[in-house]
Amino acid sequence: MRVALGLEYRGTQYCGWQTQLAGCAVQDHLERALEKFLGESVGTICAGRTDTGVHALLQVVHLDTDIKREDMSWVRGTNTGLPTDIRVLWAKQVAPDFHARFSAVSRTYRYLLLNDPVDCATFNGMVGWFHTPLDIEKMRAAAKMLLGEHDFSAYRAADCQAKSPVKTMLETSIEPLARGGWEADNEQLMVFTLRGNAFLHHMVRNIVGELVYVGSGRRSLAEFREIFDGRDRTRAAPTFAPDGLYLCSIEYDERFGLPAVRIRHPFGL
Repeated sequence: MRVALGLEYRGTQYCGWQTQLAGCAVQDHLERALEKFLGESVGTICAGRTDTGVHALLQVVHLDTDIKREDMSWVRGTNTGLPTDIRVLWAKQVAPDFHARFSAVSRTYRYLLLNDPVDCATFNGMVGWFHTPLDIEKMRAAAKMLLGEHDFSAYRAADCQAKSPVKTMLETSIEPLARGGWEADNEQLMVFTLRGNAFLHHMVRNIVGELVYVGSGRRSLAEFREIFDGRDRTRAAPTFAPDGLYLCSIEYDERFGLPAVRIRHPFGL
């Protein structure tokens, strides 16, 4: 029997999604909780591996087992063994051909950035930060160049294991966020949204870093295009901090019947 789980987690305290010898990854904690709940060890496969410090508002995983449980039993039973910053949101038995990674049609990441002279204390680890003013219109113009199918080698980490650097960017947007008392007029808090069929290792954070270079005036639009087309990672901006990055949703074919996305975040991401 194949079961899909929808998870959310705050990645600040974890060394990413993928299991590590030190047992510090989100996957390690999830599989230990599942073993405690089921009485047997099971392996899990996720839709998209998140790095150290990166968060997920919806991560999807699947596992195979002969043990049957009610959907809500999976949720409550697994959560009992999890730290409070990792939660299973829903569970559903799925068709044998469902695969959390390979069945995914698209993935959506959002980066929450505070643009202010002083970084944030109360949401430390949950928002990125840049100290000098950013030109949002120039960043939008640069982001539009990423739409469509391209070789994204300029934003690919050196240790990326993807077979091909060619991916399809389906959506890009950069919008001010007016929630919780933040001032939308001066665009203090902004959200970068990137939706694509798949992403390379560090690709989103590398793109955000390059867009911030454009917004701060350190990079012209022509230079942005030249670096993107040149496919040379060493010429692009440094990898941006993981703090404000969220895996927000995974899109699947409706035939799998997965529950509707439940996004829970204080800023309404």
